[in-house]
Amino acid sequence: MKERSASDKATDPLPSWADGPAKSAIVQFVQSVTEKGGKDYVPSEERIATFDNDGTLWVEYPLYTQLLFAADRVKALAPKHPEWKTRQPFKALLEGDMKTVGAYGMKGFLEIWLTAHSGMTAARYAEDAGKWLRTTRHEKFKRPYVECVYQPQLELLAYLRAHGFKTFIVSGGGMAFMRPITEEVYGLPPWQVVGSSVVAEFQINDGKADLVRTEFQIKNGKADLVRSAKIKFFDDKAGKPVGIYDHIGRRPILAFGNSDGDIQMIEYTTGAEGRRLGLFLHHTDGVREFAYDRKTYVGTLDRAFGRAEANGWIIVDMKNDWKRVFAFEGME
Repeated sequence: MKERSASDKATDPLPSWADGPAKSAIVQFVQSVTEKGGKDYVPSEERIATFDNDGTLWVEYPLYTQLLFAADRVKALAPKHPEWKTRQPFKALLEGDMKTVGAYGMKGFLEIWLTAHSGMTAARYAEDAGKWLRTTRHEKFKRPYVECVYQPQLELLAYLRAHGFKTFIVSGGGMAFMRPITEEVYGLPPWQVVGSSVVAEFQINDGKADLVRTEFQIKNGKADLVRSAKIKFFDDKAGKPVGIYDHIGRRPILAFGNSDGDIQMIEYTTGAEGRRLGLFLHHTDGVREFAYDRKTYVGTLDRAFGRAEANGWIIVDMKNDWKRVFAFEGME
């Protein structure tokens, strides 16, 4: 007998998904693992679903959202750092040469990310990140970044939760950058967000306790955590299964990514016994969003193509599999 939930109704729980193999695979998978007495039944406590964030749940192009946030901070601090005028990738960033910034790849991104907010308290960082994401507008869509999330994925998250799944973000992006908005945007509380992190210290400053990015310090009687310029954990590629193990403690039965950086998470998810589902989002819609895959420095999707069929991974084609990309489509 299939477990009943609020989503079991006549209306389509995934209205932004076009009918086709991808949608059918998702629905059939959920039906299979929630059918009590069925051969693929999975108890609700073991129904774990993990999603990458950049390029899977929200827009990542033409540059990662967190990199743009850090870039604004670097520009504000630039008068105090004249050495950045000749030091790459800061020189290119300050000159607005984002193509060169992108060419530095993940190494350049990490250098900017770690430098931009070093010494900032965790509380201040969360406040600034949340404010930036709610007020800064994407250059193409002219909408705040908190609105540049994929409507089909919001529906999928809700659909899974309605069927007893626990949903998590597992992203290479900064955990502290995402957490201020994940509950209001995705319905995911901070403890269901796994991501990269920096070394922190605790401090007390003027009688207040906090974390500083992130070392613990006591200053002027206040305790706080202070952000450092040292990376603690990089939750990308082979780091993703480690992050899942450390933070969640259960292997997912569904994982959804969009780049080669998600391959190991998908392998970890689909490589165990029982029915499992791995999906990759292919960005194919240059009109409603962006079209990119192999030749890009953001969200490269290359090796996963060659391995998808043999491994039973689903490639979701944005242009053909999604009726709508963003909730604001068609609005004035």
